[in-house]
Amino acid sequence: MKVLLIDDHPLILAALQAVIEGLENVVEVATAASAAAARELLAARSDIGLVLLDLHLGDADGFALLAELRHAYPALPVVVVSASDRASDVIRAIDQGAMGFVPKRASTEVLIEALKLVMSGGIYVPALSLGSEVAPRESGGAGAVGAAARAEGFQSVPEAIESLSLTPRQTDVLALLLQGKPNKLIARELGVSVETVKDHVAAVMKALGVNSRTQAVLAVSQMTQRGGPDMHFSAWRGR
Repeated sequence: MKVLLIDDHPLILAALQAVIEGLENVVEVATAASAAAARELLAARSDIGLVLLDLHLGDADGFALLAELRHAYPALPVVVVSASDRASDVIRAIDQGAMGFVPKRASTEVLIEALKLVMSGGIYVPALSLGSEVAPRESGGAGAVGAAARAEGFQSVPEAIESLSLTPRQTDVLALLLQGKPNKLIARELGVSVETVKDHVAAVMKALGVNSRTQAVLAVSQMTQRGGPDMHFSAWRGR
């Protein structure tokens, strides 16, 4: 995999590059110190498989660039790496299509686990003090939320998720919802109608006590963290 780092701080770029070059399956790390440089590089290369984006760039607003990247390269996962760890920024980034949000204060180990999770198709968000921004049924813990994209065969599911008493199909829908897939793609993958998917999504959100997909991601984050950054939610098929 080839990774692009977008950050206007040379020391941060160098530190991130050193960490990411040590990851398995990463064959090249490119860097861009501005939004303009990032646009030029992405336009010239179609082999970038992951982007790490700082929200505070000298020549562009990070959220605006995130929206631009999600529109221009919808299949390209973007992870926000920011000095901010405000819940509102995390929610906004995930809402705009980011596959992860890693505060710059996080440890190298957390960053590595977050990137591994995203590269496997999951979504990473830090533990948050959400207040009234989201109302999960259960909160606490620290680290990552993972919705494994390759949920083949049996994988463990934390007790907090099991306590929601979701049906097997609702669990499948939750896994795909956390990957950011729209209802049409979920319906196609599961071989059901869009209306059926809508019903399952509504049931899942009711069980989580939330009213949006972003809140569902954050609620699962709060519910599944019990043992550090390597813990994540994994759905399973055919149970």
